[in-house]
Amino acid sequence: MSETSFVSLLPVVATLCVSLSSRNVLLGLFSGVILGVFLLHSTSPLLFLPLVITDYLVPEIADTYNASILVLLGFIGGFVKLIQYSGGGIAFAKTTMKYIVNKASAQISAWFSGILIFFSDLGTPLIVGPVFQPLFDRYGISRQKLAFIIDSTSSPIAILIPFIGWGVFTMSVIKDSFEINQIITSEWEVFISAIPYQFYAWLAISIVPILSILGFDYGQMRLAESATKISHESSENHSKNIAAIFVWLPLLVLGVTLFSVLNIHGFPDKQIPGSDFRAALASAYFLATVTLISLVLYKGAKKLSDLFSVYIEGISGMLPIAATLILAWALGQVSEELGTGQYVGNVAKEIVSPSLLPLVIFLVSAVISFAIGSSWGTIIIMMPLAIPSALATGNEFPIIIGAVLSGALFGDHSSPISETTILSSIGAGIEPLSHFRTQIPYALTNGIIASIGFLIAGLTSMTRIVLCMFLLQILTIIILRYLRH
Repeated sequence: MSETSFVSLLPVVATLCVSLSSRNVLLGLFSGVILGVFLLHSTSPLLFLPLVITDYLVPEIADTYNASILVLLGFIGGFVKLIQYSGGGIAFAKTTMKYIVNKASAQISAWFSGILIFFSDLGTPLIVGPVFQPLFDRYGISRQKLAFIIDSTSSPIAILIPFIGWGVFTMSVIKDSFEINQIITSEWEVFISAIPYQFYAWLAISIVPILSILGFDYGQMRLAESATKISHESSENHSKNIAAIFVWLPLLVLGVTLFSVLNIHGFPDKQIPGSDFRAALASAYFLATVTLISLVLYKGAKKLSDLFSVYIEGISGMLPIAATLILAWALGQVSEELGTGQYVGNVAKEIVSPSLLPLVIFLVSAVISFAIGSSWGTIIIMMPLAIPSALATGNEFPIIIGAVLSGALFGDHSSPISETTILSSIGAGIEPLSHFRTQIPYALTNGIIASIGFLIAGLTSMTRIVLCMFLLQILTIIILRYLRH
């Protein structure tokens, strides 16, 4: 298209509208791709779908970068599923119980276990939650508090780590947006640079130990805590064949392998090409998987045939994510041909003050994520719009990317329909609505502080505002505690 116009936004608008109405990001992405191709090409109905497949879907799958991402996701999915199946996560969480002497240590132990089981945002609630249920009952801590803790150490941890599914997914979306806007920058370096600007993630993680140490709660959580009675029942039964080594040794092998291979390529003295990084990461996950299978067989915990079946199941479980990425890449190609990025950049330059753009991006991402209940869906929708806006207004990419990721996480953390909200409720053994009601005051507290952070970041671009946010978070909680008393 020679001139960009509002028409170039229609595929993105269709994606958002269908995703909101159907609560299905895949359906929304497919609708956006179809509409975009329809706007670009006039062809007969019989040739339309073949055109979508041959010109937009197949090329994205065949692209070497995209193909390596899909292969890597398979390795990650298989490994994570095996870790969960082995029972090592449960054994690992149970080892922390010997250090628990009171309410504060019980909460911090659950928090610490959630951080250590970082490799699966969806697995963390189902691993940590059931293990700590009897312990929280014993100390008279509400199940709502347990749901809040595991929800604060699942996605908020995963979104910060570049070498698990979250990071791989996010970097692929960033790279696609960079290519569309002809930006020659490493997606790895930008993602790492954006980590300090993921304000909401840091606040969500830090609020748990602060509340635990101060012994303070507010909102509906305070009522839930007051209504909880101490229980002397305990449940220590678990198979003697499962062990914490099922978690820490494979992860150690993964880390050593990854950094050893990268070191051969010159890391950290020189930039590592993305293809070498992904190959090293895939190799690391494979060797970690071999280590895990060997340990499980040595302990006699599972059968080889069962382990292989579970591994294949884990790979298959990544298919929805793979399909989401393929459609996102196709939508990116459609948007590039329509000139969406150029149009959004021009509009942002004319309407939004450059200093306010990080705050605007954060708030819009939060609203979308809250509505559709999906961080990943929000990242796919917002990143292609945020990056050209940053380019047009002169904003730094790490701040804008941090705003997208923080907003996506904030909305997801606050949404009653998000998958992590539901899984955290299941892990803690309570109703999702109960978890939503007790967590929302904390999420809003962190969301407001993060908003202040992005306002300051837009004005100053200083990373040390992270420390200021933590201090503001502590001060806010202390003031609320003082007002309560």
